[in-house]
Amino acid sequence: MAAALLEFGYLFAVLAVVGAVALRLGLSVIPLYVVGGVVAGPYVAGRFGLPYVPNGEVVTILAELGIVLLLFFLGLEFSLDRLRSSGAKIGRAGVIDLAVNLPIGVAIGLVLGWSPVEALLLGGIVYISSSAIVTKTLIDLGWIADPESEPILGTLVFEDLAIAVYLAVVTSLVLGGDGGVAAIGRSLAIAFGFLGLLFVAVQYGTALFARVLDVENEEAFVLRALAVVVPISGAALALGVSEAVAAFFVGMGFSTSGHRERLEHLLVSVRDVFAAVFFFWIGLGTDPTLLAAAAVPLVIAVVLSTPSKVLSGYLGGRAYDLSAHRSLRVGVGMVPRGEFSLVIAALAAAGTTPVMREVIPAFAVGYVFVMSALGTVLMQRSDLVERLVFRGDTADGEASTESA
Repeated sequence: MAAALLEFGYLFAVLAVVGAVALRLGLSVIPLYVVGGVVAGPYVAGRFGLPYVPNGEVVTILAELGIVLLLFFLGLEFSLDRLRSSGAKIGRAGVIDLAVNLPIGVAIGLVLGWSPVEALLLGGIVYISSSAIVTKTLIDLGWIADPESEPILGTLVFEDLAIAVYLAVVTSLVLGGDGGVAAIGRSLAIAFGFLGLLFVAVQYGTALFARVLDVENEEAFVLRALAVVVPISGAALALGVSEAVAAFFVGMGFSTSGHRERLEHLLVSVRDVFAAVFFFWIGLGTDPTLLAAAAVPLVIAVVLSTPSKVLSGYLGGRAYDLSAHRSLRVGVGMVPRGEFSLVIAALAAAGTTPVMREVIPAFAVGYVFVMSALGTVLMQRSDLVERLVFRGDTADGEASTESA
């Protein structure tokens, strides 16, 4: 028990130090949290005989809570009415994003001589942006209240729903196709059945959501909120459904309950603590020595998929009738990759080929590290990106027109 407490003390000490460094340098804390996890984890500190934080079950659970709370907050900002009213735009932006980015990863795998299933796994890793990282950066930079947040969040919603279908299909393929089409059909039925129940609850349960949180005591209020979102997310995960998608739906349910502002005020610190653990956990699972085996696909993927995400995001912003400048910010905001790419990598590690077991997981951790750091830096310096793309033309006039 004492050893475990010391390990967690070390974890939070590292997070505090790298957070202070990020603030001092004016950088996003997210990539530095990942770096902190790499350095303080078993693959760096552990190899040199230094105290390290093991990548154990408890840290993983705390990281899962970070994902859940980040997506819960995203749902609070995106009510069902807003989702319905923007359904056509979400569909257009999401289809553009899928059509541009998924084939790039698949093509890289096929060119390298990988099997279709291995290439499909790579396609999924390259395709999906990080809901957790993008959402956290939107909040940190204050973009959450800007017009470009709507196509970003809408595309993330589309991706999260699309990945539920994708995971159901590739899980059956990677694990040998036991049950064939019937197994895939059962997985899809369970996933969409569960999400359908959540949709109905969000649609008709506003009064129930409001009643659950109808309490003056702040401690009871926080506990009741967690007592809803965490068990539902856990049930989703147990059924093979994304816990992030489930948390998002619960957040949408609470968004119209009349308690949204109080939830944001009282849970923001809880969210940020667990989110920090999540990004640290990404680093814990990264073995730098394995990255050499995935160097070629990693370099190719970074070079090709960064501009492809910016392009698809830009086109998605235009589908929302945003200006060219704001649409470019949408594209920049979609660059980070993260938690779902690692979920796909974990699935690949259960496969039967060397590429699945070794190369794809190593690729994924390196890709997530590079793209999470690159994406957050690009979002922070979006003004510089705009000046480079538009040759010094400013967006002030357009921004004021759209805000009017």
